[in-house]
Amino acid sequence: MRVLDAEATYSRAQARRLLGISESQLRSWERQQLIPARNQFHFADLLALGTLRKLAHMKLSAKRIRQILGAVRRKVGELEEPLRQLRIVREGRKIAVIVGGRKMEPLTGQLLLDFDEQEIQRLVNFPGARPAPRSPAARAREAEQWFAHGLELERAGAPFDQVLQAYLKAVTLDPRLAGAMVNLGTLFFHRRMWAEAELWYRRALEVEPGYALAHYNLGNLYDEMDDRERAIAHYEQAVRLDPDYADAHYNLALLYQSSERTLEAVRHWQIYLRLDPVSPWAVIARRELEKLRQATIVQGGQPGPQTESGSSE
Repeated sequence: MRVLDAEATYSRAQARRLLGISESQLRSWERQQLIPARNQFHFADLLALGTLRKLAHMKLSAKRIRQILGAVRRKVGELEEPLRQLRIVREGRKIAVIVGGRKMEPLTGQLLLDFDEQEIQRLVNFPGARPAPRSPAARAREAEQWFAHGLELERAGAPFDQVLQAYLKAVTLDPRLAGAMVNLGTLFFHRRMWAEAELWYRRALEVEPGYALAHYNLGNLYDEMDDRERAIAHYEQAVRLDPDYADAHYNLALLYQSSERTLEAVRHWQIYLRLDPVSPWAVIARRELEKLRQATIVQGGQPGPQTESGSSE
């Protein structure tokens, strides 16, 4: 199984599906030489495609897009891949371009943020100068900001592609931001895009092997895919890493019970009830534990498993 890393690639079909772009639209951009024709895409390419899609939604012509890119090159220096390094925002009837933290109106090059005079003169007088590369700490801070932005978008019920772009930006800036990777996996999980969800959960575990939530989410994924044994394996790993992970114990109890592995089911029901004795889910857990107790009495004629109140756990 391929695990994504910083140089991971997506096929054309995967890139189109991730961003909601048709093949005809992609080919049109290639014919207009707005992007190079290719069959494999990296993370940064996804950002480039997302920018193009946003420009297309603004009903801008290919000529206007080229003007924007040309203005960006003149203003901040010849960028190797300008689409990857800019963000486009609409402010009323104006379009603004943000590059490296600088905001400008693209066709005039007018700066739209308040810079000190020295900074403005540097940009005006030395248009070919490249911005100084950001330090790893600065990139990590910006990644956290994008991660927080993604969380806010999710809470606000924003469209899938907006949330996706925020989290992709976060992991592009900081390839070790496991929390954003898990959230990317969950975005795809909720769309039942199992392969993409699995890739992101596994990448999070590559970065942070002791991430109990990533194991728990993989357990949920395999449970949905009816791969019971792999689901159990990841839930068990989650509770090894975090013995008080109540939801993982609950799911393990259900899986073991449906697999007729009664002793394991009883153990996890009892642990769950110790961790969560009062929620509505605890009512279900007690009911299932009593079912197991009654079944054991009927089948074996022996005392059944103790309830959690008498458990030695």
